Amino acid sequence: MAKRYTPKKQSGIGQFIDSIFILILVYVSLYIPLLLKSEGTEEAAAGEAAKPTWASLDVTPVVQQQWEKLGYDAEKAAGLIGSKFDYTIDPMMLLITIAVIVGYFVFMVKISDRQYREVIAEKFGEK
Repeated sequence: MAKRYTPKKQSGIGQFIDSIFILILVYVSLYIPLLLKSEGTEEAAAGEAAKPTWASLDVTPVVQQQWEKLGYDAEKAAGLIGSKFDYTIDPMMLLITIAVIVGYFVFMVKISDRQYREVIAEKFGEK
């Protein structure tokens, strides 16, 4: 008969430390892009000396009204209208991302397979 499977126990303080660590990682990963984006935005705003108007932003009167309903004037909206989203995909980074995801999936399947075999052997015996 296989040895009895005993799941690992984690203390309450260990669980608390793990959850705080994960929470910090989430906040840091969400905050870093904001820090990187704000530096570029400030430099771009400093370079713009001319005061934008709705006409210089090439905005129709209907769109202008919608911006004003949202609480934006021409100066505030200029930063949003002027910054275009860049949707280019770097093939190398895409391949690295795919490799990391597939690698993680394979790792999890192998670890889970080993652990599930131990549990099944304990409950139903070896075949």
